[in-house]
Amino acid sequence: MDADSAFLDPAADEPVLTDPAELRAHRKRRLALAYRVFGAMGWGSLGDGHISARDPEWLDCFWLGRYGVPFRFMTPDDLVLVHADGSVEGGGHINVAAYYIHAPLHEARSDVIAAAHCHTPYGTPFSAEVTKLAPISQEACAFFDDHEIFDDHEVNIGSTDGGKRIAAALGQTRAAILRNHGLLTVATSVDAAVGYFLMMERSAEVQVKARDAKPIGPQAARRVHDMLDEREAWQVFQWAQRTYVPEAN
Repeated sequence: MDADSAFLDPAADEPVLTDPAELRAHRKRRLALAYRVFGAMGWGSLGDGHISARDPEWLDCFWLGRYGVPFRFMTPDDLVLVHADGSVEGGGHINVAAYYIHAPLHEARSDVIAAAHCHTPYGTPFSAEVTKLAPISQEACAFFDDHEIFDDHEVNIGSTDGGKRIAAALGQTRAAILRNHGLLTVATSVDAAVGYFLMMERSAEVQVKARDAKPIGPQAARRVHDMLDEREAWQVFQWAQRTYVPEAN
């Protein structure tokens, strides 16, 4: 168990820290690690994708990876603070589409601490089918009646108006499928948001490969959905971190 995990409240995904500076440092460590997990899986190698973490003190601001830093080499020092007006504190540039998408999401959902999006091998082609995930695997049940589709032709989000439409499509759910674009997940911690993303990517893979799959019944799917809560998503990320970035233990 890493140092951050040792201080987790059993009912929460973040350590119980009252000092905003300490909580900020924790979120930045987890965010950098999340980028490294994506990078270790070969995601984001073309500069696509972004993961955000809301600042615990300046609630209308969030942290992103500095543009140009390969995901697998991301450190807390490579993160920059993005303000509500799009200005960047910390030097360097960001993927501007990340601001257009994440700023409206964080504004619309006060409960969201982190959001994850990337152009992945299965999530992106699956998104081109413009259909929801069917409950045909255990992971897919995590999104049973709990994800939406952003059915819009704007695949290169060019303004916060596009991000607002994504936020509206997402509603109060865990995730959204961005048409012809990819997957997006949100949660109350960095670890859980990325854990959900990993499960959603696997769900997309199953649905792409198993065209004639028989769905799980609604009652069983709902039961698994409720089991795969944010704590379980957090745990998925711990497995991924230890598997793909073991040196961080």
